[in-house]
Amino acid sequence: MKDFVIIGYGAAGFAALIEANKLGIKPTVIGYGPLGGTCVNVGCIPSKRALRIGELYWSMSKLKEKYGIRPDFDSAFEDVRRLVEELRKRKYEDVLDSYDVELIQGKAHFISPNAVKVNGQVIEGKKFLIATGSSPFIPDIKGLKEAGYWTNVEALYPPKRVDSIAIIGGRAQALEFSQMYKRLGVDVVVLERSKVIIPDWEPEVSLEAQKFLEAEGVYVVTDVKVKEIKKNEGGNKTVVTDRGEVEVDEVLLATGRRPNVDLNLESANVYLNERGGVRVDEELRTTNPNIYAAGDVIGDLMLEPLAGYEGTVATKNALSNSHKKVDKRSVPQVIFTQPNIARVGWVEKGVETESRVVKLDELPKSAILGDPYGLIKMVVERGSKRVLSVQMVGNDAGEVIHEAVLAVKYGLTVDDLIDTVHAFPTMSEAMRWVSLAFYTDVSKLSCCV
Repeated sequence: MKDFVIIGYGAAGFAALIEANKLGIKPTVIGYGPLGGTCVNVGCIPSKRALRIGELYWSMSKLKEKYGIRPDFDSAFEDVRRLVEELRKRKYEDVLDSYDVELIQGKAHFISPNAVKVNGQVIEGKKFLIATGSSPFIPDIKGLKEAGYWTNVEALYPPKRVDSIAIIGGRAQALEFSQMYKRLGVDVVVLERSKVIIPDWEPEVSLEAQKFLEAEGVYVVTDVKVKEIKKNEGGNKTVVTDRGEVEVDEVLLATGRRPNVDLNLESANVYLNERGGVRVDEELRTTNPNIYAAGDVIGDLMLEPLAGYEGTVATKNALSNSHKKVDKRSVPQVIFTQPNIARVGWVEKGVETESRVVKLDELPKSAILGDPYGLIKMVVERGSKRVLSVQMVGNDAGEVIHEAVLAVKYGLTVDDLIDTVHAFPTMSEAMRWVSLAFYTDVSKLSCCV
């Protein structure tokens, strides 16, 4: 019988196997598909590389006009492929060789509360970790399967060059792909069913995001229902909506992800939650006390760094009788458009709050960069002025948000942030300026107040 069996070798699985070795346990790791799971292969790494390439082309816009430089679609995605292969080898294949691990490649399913079957082999375990990640959610749209479509996989490894694309969805993935493809010379339309894009963010943030995407030439259509997808004789497609039709070369689904729970979990006495993910308690233990779960398979926040952290926490709890919990309130989220969109924290029910919004054109750094877009919104507890949440649109917001993470995590107040000297000129000053806004009109302050 194995001491610890990890099902899945993405971010959560790798973090778990490393932690298991630290605790003196040799885990058995079962997985299928490329090592590293979604993030390094078809998620964070390739998408951010493609965004970076598009950013470089965009920043050379004046050179494009003068010297005729144009985005090279094929070269951009070839560069993405090279980077993925390099990092998969260096950060996953080579890392695996550094640890004491039994690796089995194949698809596992439970046959009892303490055993799985993979490649015809039965493996019994004292403890298990389910870390099988997630897959793209495919909505039920008339004609979609017949017409064909792309998910993030095809969009990052395009089987053909396209001149136009319709992106169905309006959240993080849709925003990143829309800017990525637009900057690589593709006409892009975003079709979002909600009244605004990124509808679960603060309304000021949603509107600012739509503003900068439209300024770059992305067509954003909200409050729209996609009724049908038709494949035309020439191979392109027509997207039929309740507000008209649009003809494009390809359709990209950015409609969310679903947990990978096809593991015959009933045989293991493991039950699902209301989101369709594996049900866990605060210590990441499932309804079977010897089986834990981490990462996207839980169906909550689907973030690569959170998955890795949960893999470590779940392993500690499973193998060392620890009782560590995950504080998701202080987990940051970043949409890596340019400018970035970032947030951390939320407002608990029953808490009285007040908030401030500061446009980033108040910051000298924004003037230096010549960027007209951006804002920061802070929500605090009324009275104590304890920071509850921060959302930001702006250059390097993905870096700035970490100061907000610490403020939320450790219960800091706006006074704590005001009393902290920030480097000048930086985007990080946004945290101090929005804190000052609770006491004064920041438009009437000098640079280094």
